Amino acid sequence: MIIRDMMPGFELYQPANLKDALALLSRFGKDGWKLAGGNDSLTWFKERIKRPKAVIDISDIAELKGIRETADGIEIGALTTLTEIATNPIIRAKYRVLADAAQRVASPQIRNTGTLGGNVSQDARCWYYRYGLPCYRAGGNTCFADTPEGMNREHALFESDRCIAVTPSDIAPALVVLDAKMVVQSASGERVIGTDEFFVGPKIDITHLTSVKPEEILTKIRIPKNWAGAHFYFEKVADRQTWDFALVNVAAALIVKDGVIQESRIACGAVSAVPRRLNAVEDIIKGQKLDENIAKLAGQSASRGARPVNYNRFKIPLMNNLVMRAIRDAKA
Repeated sequence: MIIRDMMPGFELYQPANLKDALALLSRFGKDGWKLAGGNDSLTWFKERIKRPKAVIDISDIAELKGIRETADGIEIGALTTLTEIATNPIIRAKYRVLADAAQRVASPQIRNTGTLGGNVSQDARCWYYRYGLPCYRAGGNTCFADTPEGMNREHALFESDRCIAVTPSDIAPALVVLDAKMVVQSASGERVIGTDEFFVGPKIDITHLTSVKPEEILTKIRIPKNWAGAHFYFEKVADRQTWDFALVNVAAALIVKDGVIQESRIACGAVSAVPRRLNAVEDIIKGQKLDENIAKLAGQSASRGARPVNYNRFKIPLMNNLVMRAIRDAKA
């Protein structure tokens, strides 16, 4: 029997700077837990599924906050709130797809406390995993969702390997289409990686959705100016308009000149363990006139290779239609 709503004991640390936080994470390793907004962490603790020995509260580290325009684009601290991102005038003017994605996360209360880093780093929402059952993602040898009786309406269409959970992040597809670079730091140094390396699927690591190690912190996200002012689109379909996770979401960035699509980056979330970049769709529309005909053709190709499970077949036409709208309705 699992006892709910009672947190196990842990040591709480509240470092004032990044150096001290990294030292603590280096000290505790897998026994440490990074806490920022806390919207997801506290649920894990209350349900007694996660039992860290030490919680490192990084929420007061000023150097991890803020939005700065640079010569190369824009840099956003990982502790910047989703509300700040959704309302920032620079992001709204030049990288609107990110502001639109942030605006669709959860509820105003969550966006006021939830952080950019927290949203892209959150764990899978599969209820079997969240309830503490010994599934593959939890270190067991079964995927309870991928069975004839499994509840798998929200699960993956692509790239599942034993685990069929999906990325729950609304921000992730927007960062993919903006070709964002993730800055990850540890006590021994810094590494800068693309979203294709930051987000990982079950073939690479079945117990995590990102490549961030226990001793590391995602400190900032850099967005290059290459896509500033492009034609953007973001849409999320969920069972509820507020406080819900996506059934499918889509983000698109198109560079259009004289009505012709020069370059594009299009990605969907909630269809695999990582935000899925749609390279085939991008190839179809490159060099084509931006109109409804090419949007429909490309949309029909979006779900190519999908392998639905019992209850998520509806995601295929949903994904196709979202991609079609993303191309047709993208605006500068």
